[in-house]
Amino acid sequence: MFFRMLKGALTRQWKKMAMIAFTVALGTSLATAMLSVMMDVGDKINQELKTYGANITVVPKEASIVNDLYDVEDDSDATAYLKEEELGNIKTIFWAFNIVDYTPFLTAQAKVNDEEVIIKGSWFNHHMDLPTGESPDTGIVTLRSWWELTDGSWLDEQSEKDENCAMVGASIAKKLGVKAGDTLTIKGSKDTLKIRIVGVYDSGGDEDDYIYMPLNTVQTLSGKDGKVESIEVSALTTPDNELSEKAAKDPSSLTVAQYETWYCTAYASSIAYQIQEVISDSVAAPVRQVADSEGAILEKTELLMLLITILSMVGAALGISNLVTASVMERSKEIGLLKAMGAQNGQITLLVLTEIVLTALIGGAIGFAAGFGFAQIIGQTVFDSGITMRLMVIPIVAILIILMVLAGSLPAIRMLMRLRPAEVLHGRQ
Repeated sequence: MFFRMLKGALTRQWKKMAMIAFTVALGTSLATAMLSVMMDVGDKINQELKTYGANITVVPKEASIVNDLYDVEDDSDATAYLKEEELGNIKTIFWAFNIVDYTPFLTAQAKVNDEEVIIKGSWFNHHMDLPTGESPDTGIVTLRSWWELTDGSWLDEQSEKDENCAMVGASIAKKLGVKAGDTLTIKGSKDTLKIRIVGVYDSGGDEDDYIYMPLNTVQTLSGKDGKVESIEVSALTTPDNELSEKAAKDPSSLTVAQYETWYCTAYASSIAYQIQEVISDSVAAPVRQVADSEGAILEKTELLMLLITILSMVGAALGISNLVTASVMERSKEIGLLKAMGAQNGQITLLVLTEIVLTALIGGAIGFAAGFGFAQIIGQTVFDSGITMRLMVIPIVAILIILMVLAGSLPAIRMLMRLRPAEVLHGRQ
């Protein structure tokens, strides 16, 4: 009897049930899209922010002490150096796969036609064959991706390794009156080389006053073979919290459990600490402005998506409430007759809720599929990559649908329970 009544109700009121399913589908699709993006957005935002530079810097321990004491910013006369041969160790730490890019730097003074210039050695697209089996190409081509080429092209270490080449900043290029294709005679403290300019860049900052060359070229000119003065590292990190801030100040202050949690979490401070362990006599520290901005942007983005999810559920619940209430009002005589025949409030409520839940399941399934599709559109449009479906989204969305249906049905159920058979059947409500 119950199932016959259920079938009859769904058949007679199929238009209202279709509207309920549509309302549930809309709310579910938006919730699914936002939750899917929110759970995958951390890595996506980190990847986007990595295009704006490094978030960890590594310098010699001695240089770090001098810089802290005297607020030194220009490292062109540095006396403490890191070992170039240890650079590959960075990709052997616990969080090696979170290291997106890194590159060393070496600064020196030189002369071009008796004009004092600052030359910087670095990697451009340096190829490495690591013991781990990885073969990354790393350097400032990706670490300085915001540089705008005004003339020529990026220096390619792979194809130009047998030739001395350089990239010149827009300011120094204007000062020297040179352009891509020109050749400069650069006199360093230990050697003099003819350098071909392959490109002119505009960084929008102080780097426009520098001449960038492959690391080994600057080492030759300055007589500092095998030495680097700093390393910039771009890593995917987890936003800081109280534990990471405490560890950054003094890792020894942590308990064993806290230390293990911190060390095995991709905080900027724990990755920096692990880099210090594999680079001799070094100090690695997060670039605080970048690390803080990553955490703040991620938190605000997740909060926005959570609010959109909540609002979509509230809106859908209100829509369901109106539709279910209208349905109960239309069926008031039928419900009154059932009560007059001895049906209890619980039985009638179960019948109404079953109708709504079945309808909501259909709408929820459609909405979930549509929501995952919307998530992919958001991922491709905003992050230029797909969104990975997290299994956790499924139970969360299911719980939200149940809460939405129950919240939307409460006003109608209250009306149903207050409904008196005598008044309804005699036409008075």
